[in-house]
Amino acid sequence: MRPRSGLSDQLRTASADLWDAQHEHPFVRGIGDGTLDSERFNLWIRQDYLFLVEYARVFALGAARAPDLDVMARLADLAQATLREEMDLHRSYAAELGMTTTELEGEAMRPTTCGYTDFLVRTAALGDFAELVAAVLPCMWGFSEIGRRLAERGRPPEKRYAKWIDTYASDEFARLAAWCRELCDRVGGDLAPEGRARARMQEAFRTSLRYELAFWQMAWERESWPI
Repeated sequence: MRPRSGLSDQLRTASADLWDAQHEHPFVRGIGDGTLDSERFNLWIRQDYLFLVEYARVFALGAARAPDLDVMARLADLAQATLREEMDLHRSYAAELGMTTTELEGEAMRPTTCGYTDFLVRTAALGDFAELVAAVLPCMWGFSEIGRRLAERGRPPEKRYAKWIDTYASDEFARLAAWCRELCDRVGGDLAPEGRARARMQEAFRTSLRYELAFWQMAWERESWPI
C-alpha cells in the first residue's frame, strides 16, 4: 500500500468541530476520570453491542466489494475481530451486570443506534467502496485516539473504565486504525479533489462523525423512543 496521501487528515480537518467535541463530551470525560455513573455506561455497553453486530456486517460487505485480495482479507479479519474480540469485552461487562448473552442480544436499539447502523449498512450496500471506507473510519480512528488520550492522563480507579481505556488505547487497535486511514488515503487519493466521488467520501465521514457524537449523547441522556 502506497504512502498516505493525506486525504484522511483532510477529512478530519474539515470536521474538526465534531472530532474535538467527542473528546470534550461528558460521557468520554467521565470514563477518563472515573466519574461516569454506571447506568449510563451500562446503556452504552448494551447499545454498542448491537452497533458492533452491524459494524461487523459492514466490514463483511466491504470485504465482498474490496478491490484486491489484501484488502479483502484485512476487512474480513476486521469483521472477525469485531465479532470475537471487541464484542467479547462487551459480553464480559454484561456478565458482570448479571446479563446473559441472550439478554444482551435481545436489547432493542435506541433511535441513534438504529439511525447510525442503518446509515452504515446502507452506505456499504449502495455507496461506492471509497464512500464505505470513509463511513467506517471515524469509529475506528476516533476510538483509538480517545483511548490513547485518556490513557495518557492515567487510569481511573473504576476497573471497568480502566479496562475500556486499555482496550482502545492498545497498540493493536492503533494499528487497525492506521490501516483504515491508509486504505482511505489509497482509495480516495486518485479521486478528483472537486469531484462528486470525493464529496461523497467527505459527506460519509462527517455523517458518521455526527453519529459518533450522537451515540455518546444517546447514552448520556438515556435516550429512548417517544412511545
